[in-house]
Amino acid sequence: MKWVDLLNLIGEEPLFTSALLRSGRVSDAEVRSQLSRWTKAGRILQLRRGVYLLAPPYRKVEPHPFLIANHLRSGSYVSLQSALAHYGMIPEHVPVVTSVTTARPERLDTPVGTYSFQHVKQSCFFAYVQVEISQRQRAFIATPEKALLDLMYLTPQGERDLYLRGLRLQNLETIDPHALAMAVERFGNAKIRRGAENVKRIIEEEEYDEL
Repeated sequence: MKWVDLLNLIGEEPLFTSALLRSGRVSDAEVRSQLSRWTKAGRILQLRRGVYLLAPPYRKVEPHPFLIANHLRSGSYVSLQSALAHYGMIPEHVPVVTSVTTARPERLDTPVGTYSFQHVKQSCFFAYVQVEISQRQRAFIATPEKALLDLMYLTPQGERDLYLRGLRLQNLETIDPHALAMAVERFGNAKIRRGAENVKRIIEEEEYDEL
């Protein structure tokens, strides 16, 4: 495949996989050789095996970090502090994009940022939605309630009142009490139940202070 053919094939999608080049009568060796040449020439960036990003001069659209996270690990969704910051529920900037997966945990340092993937068992892999994160880009991200519960679940002592208050949670009206209760029941975990009670207490205190 010629470089111009790749650009025409990708269009406005800045990310692509090596599988895109394997259509037709092309051997895996030829695909690897071509990708290697383009990488060395600075035309593309390899984010991980099989996942590539057009270099800045050739990108028509800048990929959102959440979109990149979804491509780096299929079968994952953005959660924990990354999702909470997206919803405006914590004030800090989050430099590492953290996702949840049922596969093994992994941390990837790429040319366009650091991405962390945290493992949960299959029964805890739920309550995520595909949302528009920027113009014409959509990514899978935890609901606000699930992002908070994932953080409690995956953080040692993350359910404790002291830890939760240390997050400086804000915009707590984003939390749907019914959705939170349903997610807690689905977790079926004592730690999560304790954490949810602490969150409810923090929400009640905030509501009282606003009276």
